[in-house]
Amino acid sequence: MSKAPQPTMDPTKMGIGRSIAVLTSGGDAQGMNAAVRATVRVGLYTGAKVYFVHEGYQGLVDGGENIRLATWESVSMMLQLGGTVIGSARCKDFRTREGRMQAACNLVKRGITNLCVIGGDGSLTGANAFRTEWSGLLADLVRAGKITEDEAKKSSHLNIVGMVGSIDNDFCGTDMTIGTDSALHRIIEVVDAITTTAQSHQRTFILEVMGRHCGYLALVTALACGADWVFIPEMPPDEGWEDHLCRRLTDQRTRGSRLNVIIVAEGAMDREGKPISSDQIKKLVTDRLGFDTRTTILGHVQRGGTPSAFDRILGSRMGVEAVMALLEATPDTPACVVSLSGNQAVRLPLMECVQVTKDVTAAMSQGRFDEAIKLRGKSFENNWNTYKLLAHINPPDVKSNINVAIMNIGAPCAGMNAAVRSAVRMGLIQGHNMLAVYDGFDGLAHGQIEPITWTSVSGWTGKGGSMLGTKRTLPAKLLEEISQNIAKFNIHALVIIGGFEAYVGGLELVQAREKYEEMCIPMVVIPATVSNNVPGSDFSIGADTALNTITSTCDRIKQSAAGTKRRVFIVETMGGYCGYLATMAGLAAGADAAYIFEDKFNIKDLEVNVEHLVEKMKTTVKRGLILRNENCNANYTTDFIFNLYSEEGKGVFDCRKNVLGHMQQGGTPTPFDRNFGTKMGAKSVLWLTEKLKECYRHGRIFANTPDSACVLGMKKRSLTFQPLVELKGDTDFEHRIPKTQWWLKIRPIMKILAKYDIKLDTSEHADMEHVIKKRTALAK
Repeated sequence: MSKAPQPTMDPTKMGIGRSIAVLTSGGDAQGMNAAVRATVRVGLYTGAKVYFVHEGYQGLVDGGENIRLATWESVSMMLQLGGTVIGSARCKDFRTREGRMQAACNLVKRGITNLCVIGGDGSLTGANAFRTEWSGLLADLVRAGKITEDEAKKSSHLNIVGMVGSIDNDFCGTDMTIGTDSALHRIIEVVDAITTTAQSHQRTFILEVMGRHCGYLALVTALACGADWVFIPEMPPDEGWEDHLCRRLTDQRTRGSRLNVIIVAEGAMDREGKPISSDQIKKLVTDRLGFDTRTTILGHVQRGGTPSAFDRILGSRMGVEAVMALLEATPDTPACVVSLSGNQAVRLPLMECVQVTKDVTAAMSQGRFDEAIKLRGKSFENNWNTYKLLAHINPPDVKSNINVAIMNIGAPCAGMNAAVRSAVRMGLIQGHNMLAVYDGFDGLAHGQIEPITWTSVSGWTGKGGSMLGTKRTLPAKLLEEISQNIAKFNIHALVIIGGFEAYVGGLELVQAREKYEEMCIPMVVIPATVSNNVPGSDFSIGADTALNTITSTCDRIKQSAAGTKRRVFIVETMGGYCGYLATMAGLAAGADAAYIFEDKFNIKDLEVNVEHLVEKMKTTVKRGLILRNENCNANYTTDFIFNLYSEEGKGVFDCRKNVLGHMQQGGTPTPFDRNFGTKMGAKSVLWLTEKLKECYRHGRIFANTPDSACVLGMKKRSLTFQPLVELKGDTDFEHRIPKTQWWLKIRPIMKILAKYDIKLDTSEHADMEHVIKKRTALAK
């Protein structure tokens, strides 16, 4: 993201004398409320007036009670609610000029010249058209005597910023739209439930998910559950797909699989553009194969339920960025949409995004399917390529005679098994022999090594914990035994999946290369830990599942506190010395404070927090939530903080404490962790395959360069390989954390949303980017 230093303006005064209206339009999506809440609170923080527009564009046209002033407290307890609290409606009136004139009149009368629209591409296109004809509408209103010249002058320009709320993830330019992750949660819950019943009866299940014009939900679901086939509108199956599908299902059964899963997007079609329906597929499978087949159409279940932690954080971050974009806009700034690229907030010209979204539809209708996939963006393309590799190819007859060993290190976390499964299958597709190492470095030292096959990893994507077993033991004291077993089992490459121990263990193996030639093999470390503390990666497998566990627990705790009134809960989270879980859960659950090791605090800070809660109890929001990372401070323990709050809050509020413990490491993996694990596992083996070719000399493999032992991590916008040795400089080994952590920059957002009077750094802001330029850069 291009960043530019701006003349620093006091963010708490940016909005003085300005008015912002926020509306949700089109289909509802989980996480919209988080976006509304953030827009309102950050708007108020800047000194602006903020208005709710109830019932979308219809409320804008009807005016009156539909356009109401928002207060800090009016958005309380909204975070965990699905749908949109301020309502959404399809609006025919707004499509007419008269309707838009009435909407403009309603805004001018209230002095509103900043509009924040949360919706899909139709809603955002409508907003842009409204902005384009704004001056014409005002001139007509003056002529009709509905507004004065003076009112028109004061409201001469309308700023528009969009946030994309759509469960289909069908808007180009953004990696994830608000609601997509939550919809995937609903789908995966159903898939997991169906899988158990299907296995009992040896059934084939056809699952139809939403996505009339976009196959994102279907594609990620197929990746996350290891489906046998997926039908998406962007890439219809080749001619003769019926024979291919039946062959695939039969193959799976002969390999010992007890169930088949087929995922269908509602907009699925064949190469001629004719729809492919679930019933059509069911009839084909039943008539040709005689399999017991069932169809489930998920429908509006996907739109419902509580928003996931990801969608709450996404909505909150987008809301902050939207307010800043509105207040920084000039009459020359094009209407923009705030969006997410990797883990960064970006601003994109709204109509460029809409144009690319239309280009996809055009490419699909003209049969340019490869182009349609590319236009959807890098994330979609990567998902499709990974799916194709893992689902569509049978292991080759010609073997590579390469043995790749896979192991889990450190504490278990959800998503490890998904990474193992995809690494094993990708290795078999490359013709390698795959070896499973049980119980980490202990297992490698004691010869607990066995071949692992295609079917032995069936169904692993949805399983929590570690199927291979995992230990925290480091290899330094076992190097002799490990080198003997690498030679004995003829291991040519190593995939190490785990947390900080996996990273340190990998480093120890690299350092041992000087003494043991057996260690001179390519190695890759895949970060997998709830703590998200592995250098070289912004995210680690397992952190998203833990974050959702903490968030849902905090929701229940807040509900309890809201019922009893005047109660403050102190919740301790895991993470070692890394404050990622406490910070992100604080943002997702709406905490009043989150104490972490990286953000030092003293007794004065604790006093400020207590006073803040005492003031809060005077409002209608009579409850508090405080998160504390387990190692944030050796002296200010959870008990100390609990006792301090109890004493200082006497007569005003009472306290309860809750240590979440190991429940954060358990549970079935979230869709993000399944998908992330699957992509990381596959990419690691493809990289090892290339490295093995580079390192093959004189009939044997010899790898001793720094770049032959890497961490595969997500950095900003892409998956990258970084040599273990090069990452040493960015590592605080004593506290087991990276020295630079991207998420620390979003901590102020949590404090502002909890009504702390702190300064938000606006000197580094997101410049407007271009989708077209961005796409060409991604294609390189």
